[in-house]
Amino acid sequence: MKRWWRKTAAAANDEQLAAAASGVERALRRLEWTVIRRLDGLLQGDYRTLMRGTGLDLADLREYQHHDDVRHIDWNVTARLQVPHVRVFTEDREMAAWFVLDLSRSVDFGSGARAKREISAGFVGVLARLLTRHGNRVGALVYGNDVEAVIPPRCGRRHVLHLLHAMERRAAKVVPDPKGMTRLADLLKSAAVLMPRRSTVFVVSDFLSQPGWERPLGQLAQRHEVVAVRLFDPLELALPDLGLVPLRDAETGEQLWVDTHDAGFRKRFARIAVERENTLRESLAKIGVDTLELSTHDDLVEAIVRFADMRKRRLRAGSPNPKAVAA
Repeated sequence: MKRWWRKTAAAANDEQLAAAASGVERALRRLEWTVIRRLDGLLQGDYRTLMRGTGLDLADLREYQHHDDVRHIDWNVTARLQVPHVRVFTEDREMAAWFVLDLSRSVDFGSGARAKREISAGFVGVLARLLTRHGNRVGALVYGNDVEAVIPPRCGRRHVLHLLHAMERRAAKVVPDPKGMTRLADLLKSAAVLMPRRSTVFVVSDFLSQPGWERPLGQLAQRHEVVAVRLFDPLELALPDLGLVPLRDAETGEQLWVDTHDAGFRKRFARIAVERENTLRESLAKIGVDTLELSTHDDLVEAIVRFADMRKRRLRAGSPNPKAVAA
């Protein structure tokens, strides 16, 4: 009887895994048809605006231009010719991209048809598929209550499915974190240790976290090209007049009732939300990372296209200032 129960439980578990895998396959196929096909026409294959390569092989020397990186100036040639010259390197086309994924309880929130978690999975699926089709490798760090999975960079469609399946498995763990709010600093410190080579890093989070994540993110940006993908829902910025409603802290499970009919309460909520928005954007700009803001109510294709256009214009102009792009 005991042996039969073990076989039955194992078979049921296999069926659940197979069902989850087939669901991820359908989700990726839907993204390929509804999002990636549109992006292929709009981006016209210019994926380099999303992830730039670097190299170590010297290809040429040329005169310095105003948008060049001063770290590439060849001082010996400059002194000999009396004109600033920079070294040009052969670009490494096969770069690694990492997705640093905050999948804590707060990303389960969504006031419309989609939650922040679904927007996160859609963004990761689209970017990972676009990059792996060009021979680039993608990996991921998955954070729930802690760093729960590390997926080494690989390429190919099967690997993208594996990455999305890891996100799906995390979605099934809905137990509140007994330690309190998300500790984004821990995730970023782990990312710095686990990424020895220079990479493009997409930090996908709603940035609802305990304080202190700014310094680790800045240290990560010193070595890697970092893009902050900030998830949010419009209801987090302003409360409608719904009367007496319960609000629950997604991180800790704590619940309280609030009277949204009180105009003064709604104004205070909106003021605090605006202050937090300004502080968050100022922090990301000070660190020096580009920011893509993804709302649960907006179109993923349009957001990615606007972000790619912004990066393309900034790279052509040689502007060192990071930008934030709203979805």
